[in-house]
Amino acid sequence: MTDSPQTLRAVVAVDLSEELCQLVERLEPRLEVVRDHSFYRPMRGPADWSGDPSVTRTPEQQAAFDELVDSADVLFGLPDIDPASLARTVAANPRLRWVHATAAGGGGQVKAAGLDQDALERIVFTTSAGVHGGTLAEFALFGVLAGAKDLPRLQQQQAAKQWTDRWEMRQLDEMTVLIVGLGGIGKAAAAKFSALGATVLGTTRSGEAVEGVDRLVPIDELASAVSEADAIVVTLPGTDATTGLLSAEVLANVKPGVIVSNVGRGTVIDESALLEALDDGRVGFAALDVFEVEPLPAESPLWSHPNVLVSPHTAALSSAEEPRIAKLFAENARRLLDGEPLKNVVDIVEFY
Repeated sequence: MTDSPQTLRAVVAVDLSEELCQLVERLEPRLEVVRDHSFYRPMRGPADWSGDPSVTRTPEQQAAFDELVDSADVLFGLPDIDPASLARTVAANPRLRWVHATAAGGGGQVKAAGLDQDALERIVFTTSAGVHGGTLAEFALFGVLAGAKDLPRLQQQQAAKQWTDRWEMRQLDEMTVLIVGLGGIGKAAAAKFSALGATVLGTTRSGEAVEGVDRLVPIDELASAVSEADAIVVTLPGTDATTGLLSAEVLANVKPGVIVSNVGRGTVIDESALLEALDDGRVGFAALDVFEVEPLPAESPLWSHPNVLVSPHTAALSSAEEPRIAKLFAENARRLLDGEPLKNVVDIVEFY
């Protein structure tokens, strides 16, 4: 970027605490961090950026909030995490040049706003990808270990107060783990699995080496690579290109008893095909934090399947998320002001 401004008017569009607003100001003094905490829907828990839906604004407050948002050079967060509100302010504010989404999958929110090509080229959109890497990698590891140590059997026997003969559990340092997606989450997962002695394979489009990954697998060779894996960890975002990537065709090739752990997006796995593979034993265990439809419908067989662990999209939640995102925003503001490339820029073709 060239001809960068000396200051930026950064409007906070979500409930970022005053402490963290001040942190952003200290980290990048050239930002004018504009906020009015009386406008925001308060968080109900850590990183609840959309806020309490029961809190509403009067028409006068909404008009004042819109006026504030429309005065921005840059936005911290989509207003109310609402794609329609983003579309409204983009149309109203020709000076807007950068929007930072608080979600790691913020590209999907930008896509949902239905912006025209001129707006997508005028404004840089960034996401908070990477801030959840450690927490999601831990859940992925937990899911694989739960399968390797036969958690369902242990729970069943404990509930029945049944002391059986001993059996051999799988050992992580004797397993091959295939990580599908080597972005921020995938890299963090690779480091953890590698540290515990697993052989790590990872899918790639770029072909760039990743620390902790023993062998890179071209994404178009996924269907053959799964036959080598004792566990498959999915970390990919939800895009048109990733929808149904773990298909019936891919799952037909898995090593019998494979463990599946999904911490990316639920749409990456064909759930019908996964259920068939669970029922016939090709998949021995699945730990799922994300689903095709959320909340997971009550009628979904996944709820009651004996070899499925259901987590309600909560594995990423951490009180450390908010300061991490604030620091990422400040760093990207510095980059913008200094004419450097920003981190986590949304691909405006595939929206990730």
